[in-house]
Amino acid sequence: MHYMVINHTRRDLQPEQYQELAALAKTFYGSIPAGVTLHSDWGAMDGSCTFAIIEAESRALLDQIQAPFRPFVDMEVVPVRPLSGWGR
Repeated sequence: MHYMVINHTRRDLQPEQYQELAALAKTFYGSIPAGVTLHSDWGAMDGSCTFAIIEAESRALLDQIQAPFRPFVDMEVVPVRPLSGWGR
């Protein structure tokens, strides 16, 4: 299943929390877990949020890899599918 994951960084984070969030992201990107494919990742120009298309074997697996980030970001997960025109 494919998901659009929208992460809004919490505005009240302290500098040490930003450092912890950065370390979590570095670990994730350095070793994306089996069963997960990151297809695309975008960031807002103002740094307030990110948008990713992630393919995961299950929603439970996606929830598991998101858990460490939850103290630092508000997340929205939307199941998505590719489109090829309006008629399909």
